[in-house]
Amino acid sequence: MYQAHYGLTELPFTLTPNTSFYCDLEGHRSAFEVLLTALEAGEGFIKVVGEVGTGKTLLCRKLLNELPEHYVTAYIPNPYLNPSEMRAHIARELQVEAPAEQSEQLLTQAIQERLVEISRAGQIAVIVVDEAQALPAESLEALRLISNLETETRKLLHIVLFGQPELDERLATREHRQLRQRITFSYSLQAMTVNELARYISHRLHIAGYEGAPLFSARVVKMLHQGSRGVPRLVNVLCHKVLMLCYGEGCYQIKPRHVRYAVADTEDVTLRSHTVLWWSAVGLGGVLVALLWSWQQGWLTEYLP
Repeated sequence: MYQAHYGLTELPFTLTPNTSFYCDLEGHRSAFEVLLTALEAGEGFIKVVGEVGTGKTLLCRKLLNELPEHYVTAYIPNPYLNPSEMRAHIARELQVEAPAEQSEQLLTQAIQERLVEISRAGQIAVIVVDEAQALPAESLEALRLISNLETETRKLLHIVLFGQPELDERLATREHRQLRQRITFSYSLQAMTVNELARYISHRLHIAGYEGAPLFSARVVKMLHQGSRGVPRLVNVLCHKVLMLCYGEGCYQIKPRHVRYAVADTEDVTLRSHTVLWWSAVGLGGVLVALLWSWQQGWLTEYLP
């Protein structure tokens, strides 16, 4: 692909939540500080909400990686668990020895004993739930009941929920009013500004090993921001495609036309321009194949007799 073309050590705009590419944007920094402050304050429930692609999972992974050693964590990446499955998962994460007899009551008791043990050791137990908006209603209620475990002076367990705005909608219902009232800290992730997007692109290229001249002009950055609405995941998709297009043409500098090609080929992005309709009719796939073919032909003719 374009990795060698730009002298990169790795691809800079993949969709995997790689914390080595974490960019200290204002919104993510504030959210991270809120999480640490709330956990240190001993709050029971903490919530971080953001639209699809705004970096919730990356922030979640960063929190898990960078919590001090006195935290003991249980991570739930798959929220499609019924109450029994969730308790069993939490027990495994906290290294709870399962009771010989299969019993929900005995398992809950074993979890509580483990939490007391963690607390006596001067540690703090934290459950981190990603994609919390997908938790079944009965599992949300079971999570609330687990959070009831406490001593006379402190909570034995802290719970951090990462979710899409649908989580707020669910918590706003009467059914979950008890859980809603227990959320003492909440943060809403926002999309990037134009300036943040420029820094985000530069940061990821630098982490990936790029050392050349700037590739994205101010005009291109504005177009990318307009197309992606500042959503990091969509920015990654578009940047990956424009770099592919430049590689296909054998050039280095990103041009506005490359952004138009990429936008026309990508779902959920748009540019406020009638010309995009024409580009969408062409399609990035066919254009990229043609560019690669013509570039290779040009390269070959230089060496053929």
